[in-house]
Amino acid sequence: MLKVKTATEAEFSHYYTAMQLDFDEKELLPKTAIRRAIRRGDLEFLLFCDDATGLTEGYALCGIRNVYGYVLLKYFGIFSWYQGQGIGVEAMRLLHRRYADCQGILAELTAFDDGEDGVYLRKLKRFFSRFGYEEVPCSYRIGGAEAVLTVKPVRGTSAVGPIARRLIMDFYSRCLRPSEVEKMLSFSP
Repeated sequence: MLKVKTATEAEFSHYYTAMQLDFDEKELLPKTAIRRAIRRGDLEFLLFCDDATGLTEGYALCGIRNVYGYVLLKYFGIFSWYQGQGIGVEAMRLLHRRYADCQGILAELTAFDDGEDGVYLRKLKRFFSRFGYEEVPCSYRIGGAEAVLTVKPVRGTSAVGPIARRLIMDFYSRCLRPSEVEKMLSFSP
């Protein structure tokens, strides 16, 4: 059985190394920016722990404050030695219960160095679609890689395309300075 707990700032610092292994440096928010945003209550870092052993099996970093009432699932990772055991499915269900009162949950899917066949990105899309995430028409890049924005409507609508850019900019501007946002994100017209 898995449980979710909010990590302390010190616990986040410990797991940032795991995030550096799981995500490309071009899409990874700076550690200091995340710590500041956690302190202000704009982000929360969650740990998925085995209820019996207390061992941490995965994590998620979520943007929890914005003007529209959506949550951004920025990073989601299950440690490699626990993958293939259904931990990701259980962790995703816990996330959905945790944010059951929000308008919806946004997730950015990116694949750096995925090759021309795009296998990894297709796998991500399949995983998220199992939980009711739908693609949002929004063309942008994170650190130079194409991002696919998905949304799981909870109390709100999945039709967030018209405000998608504002949603994303709101989340990032709570963590980064304007020059850093401009460096990390680029939107197509």
